[in-house]
Amino acid sequence: MATAKKKTKKKTLPWDAAHHLKTERDRAAYLEAALEDGDPNLIAAALGDIARSKGMSQIARQTGLGRESLYKALSSTGNPELATVLKVVRALGLRFHASIAV
Repeated sequence: MATAKKKTKKKTLPWDAAHHLKTERDRAAYLEAALEDGDPNLIAAALGDIARSKGMSQIARQTGLGRESLYKALSSTGNPELATVLKVVRALGLRFHASIAV
């Protein structure tokens, strides 16, 4: 009689982009990719990931906005005001720029 092997369950964790955004270059490239996609929800979520990678409390202090409201606004279901987006981008040390679409 053959013995059955006991299956071991592998524990997986959800992937979090914020853990992989280590440098300013990483953060800028990540935001640029989201902007190229053009989905407002993706852009807001990318800003949230970048803010979490730097520390949401620090970004909240720099922008004068509440940490909880930033988490909500900068989620994939958030709908941040342009003023909020601009404050966060400035606090992150990033800039938006315009170019001609080809």
